[in-house]
Amino acid sequence: MAAETGADAGREGGDLKRSMGLGQLAAIGIGSTVGTGIFFVLSEATPEAGPAVVLSFVIAAITAGLTALCYAELASAVPVSGSSYSYAYATLGEAAAMAVAACLILEYLVSSAAVAVGWSEYLNALLEATIGIRFPDALSGAPGAGGVFNLPAVILVVLCTLLLIRGVSESARVNAVMVIIKLGVLLLFVGIAFTAFNVDNFAEFTPLGFGGVGAAAGTVFFSFIGLDAVSTAGEEVRDPRRTLPRALMLALVTVTAIYLLVAVSAVGAQPWNEFEGQEAGLAAIMGEVTGSAWPGIVVAAGAVISIFSVTLVTMYAQSRILFSMSRDGMLPPLLSRVNPRTLTPVPTTVIVGVAVAILAGLIPLDVLADLVSVGTLVAFSVVSIGVMVLRRTAPDLPRGFRVPGYPVTPILSIAACVYLISGLQWITLIVFVLWLGVALVFWAFYGARHSRLRASAQETSEEESS
Repeated sequence: MAAETGADAGREGGDLKRSMGLGQLAAIGIGSTVGTGIFFVLSEATPEAGPAVVLSFVIAAITAGLTALCYAELASAVPVSGSSYSYAYATLGEAAAMAVAACLILEYLVSSAAVAVGWSEYLNALLEATIGIRFPDALSGAPGAGGVFNLPAVILVVLCTLLLIRGVSESARVNAVMVIIKLGVLLLFVGIAFTAFNVDNFAEFTPLGFGGVGAAAGTVFFSFIGLDAVSTAGEEVRDPRRTLPRALMLALVTVTAIYLLVAVSAVGAQPWNEFEGQEAGLAAIMGEVTGSAWPGIVVAAGAVISIFSVTLVTMYAQSRILFSMSRDGMLPPLLSRVNPRTLTPVPTTVIVGVAVAILAGLIPLDVLADLVSVGTLVAFSVVSIGVMVLRRTAPDLPRGFRVPGYPVTPILSIAACVYLISGLQWITLIVFVLWLGVALVFWAFYGARHSRLRASAQETSEEESS
């Protein structure tokens, strides 16, 4: 088996502090998943599928669930930072790991910026509804979205960066509190929406056919992409071989249950053809049901808290992936330096914060959105392949969890990911391939020459020859 990524004796770079338990780790998965998606996705997906959008959520959840099982096995066998990048590095080698890293950079860097822009919109809505003021339009949007610079989005990124620098346990505690609040707001929505539930709204269940259900599933999948953030904390959780798989399963079950409740109650309270073009859809539904303005304020406040949590976790995940890549020699060594007091990778965190702030301040919300999904789906597929490779190359490696129904489960996971990728626009796939090519060129000229994996193989070869 290729050398595992981790803080072993032969590695340069620092060690991370094991400070999180099951609850905090599961909250990271829930916090990075239940966020912007569920506040916006129904307005986009319901017009594609009609009431059958509920099935779209089920399809997306099954895809995420199959992959989560594969993540759980690899996380229990290779409990290190870096998520699917580290798993690819340990099972498939450098080139595959670099390709996966490119996918994860798309997933986390771009999605962090996107959700920060969404936070800006909800923050303005909350400020206007409560104290009657808001940020000027010029400072509330990117150049392509009617503004000059998105200042609230950048403020959010700076706050998240400072919190992550302070320490992972502090960040995890703040995230756990935010998760409780956001789940409370969504459950409040479900409770109110069910008071206006009309079964007739489900009478024509698939008005756009099953093709629409599949297309909506690709849209809905964006709401599940944060689950792999759990596996980025492999070196900062206690008893990782047991805790990582349990946290993954707990996060998946919680997220799926919440999404299905929100989808069923929302469609039951409002006819499906009224979702199209609806802004802040959940707030609008609550306002219609109650005939009052306060539900919109509650949902806006919940969205502000929810999106803060998502941005915090996605930036955390991105910094840990870059940290692992640097420690493996795939990126410059600066990115694996750890602050001796807080035991956090400060240089990496600052660089991620600057990059996300630039994107959030200057790029509109809709740009590169599909690239987030395709990057995630490719990374998910590699994880499933990694399970099968590791079963062959290291069958005796200790595993705290084994994928049930092997090898059918990882094969189904790959097939489900390919199905969702096939529904994306061709221009998205072309841009993704170009991005992947740039990453592999960088690996060829830098990563391949500095890789710890290659250096270790050369040392072993020299020892054997001598």
